[in-house]
Amino acid sequence: MTSAAVPSPAELLGLARDIAVRAGEQALAARREGVSVAATKSTPLDIVTAVDRDTEALIRALIAEERPDDGVFGEEDAARIGTSGLEWIVDPIDGTVNFLYGIPNWAISIAVVSGGADPAEWTALAGVVVNPVSGELFEASNGGGARLAGAKLRVNDPVPLSRALIGTGFGYAAEVRRAQGAVAAALLPGIRDLRRLGSAALDLCALAAGRLDGFYETGLNPWDHAAGALIAREAGALVTGPGCGRESSELLVAAGPGLAPELRAALAAAGLPA
Repeated sequence: MTSAAVPSPAELLGLARDIAVRAGEQALAARREGVSVAATKSTPLDIVTAVDRDTEALIRALIAEERPDDGVFGEEDAARIGTSGLEWIVDPIDGTVNFLYGIPNWAISIAVVSGGADPAEWTALAGVVVNPVSGELFEASNGGGARLAGAKLRVNDPVPLSRALIGTGFGYAAEVRRAQGAVAAALLPGIRDLRRLGSAALDLCALAAGRLDGFYETGLNPWDHAAGALIAREAGALVTGPGCGRESSELLVAAGPGLAPELRAALAAAGLPA
């Protein structure tokens, strides 16, 4: 594939898959050799490892080899502005704290979008989320469905909120966590249970695979959800943000069509702009 080609979503998915697998192999090999914190970002709890940086560098290099005119928007390095109209949204390791501690729930997340790097404006064309520890690779293309190991994914049949298993995540700043904890406390009595697994990308894939009934989180960055949201949508989930608009850093809510209104209503009652 060259930058001059007009790629289909399926072609972009194939390239994203190949890149994610190679990046995952490198990151897993590095993890087995041992990992330490290289730096912090927004707070002392918001960490980055050398493997995060090295993995993103590999992903960027592999994209540049095949699609030099595409843009790249990643977590660990400056955005590369492209001229093709396509952007690659990259999280080299989603779940870095899990990665640091050896918890086997972290992922490489790669999406290809058109329309810019703002989730409010982009159209997601292809997305891959790979967990190198388990070997699971979740993928989707726009209009092509979502799959895990070749098997088609579909969100769970609707259940009432009282029997729904819901996933969420928390930020790094103390005041943000305090507010998120209050929302979780308000929601918890009215659901089956709450899960906090440490990777928004894998949470959205878990929703697509029927391992969760719903998911919500505030404070997500575009690279946290670009691929996972496409996979969830292609598996039949409704993925929305504030006021049922597009997902954003302010809020992302995802669930099957039967559960989504009830989940949004409960979150709104808990103080979120759902």
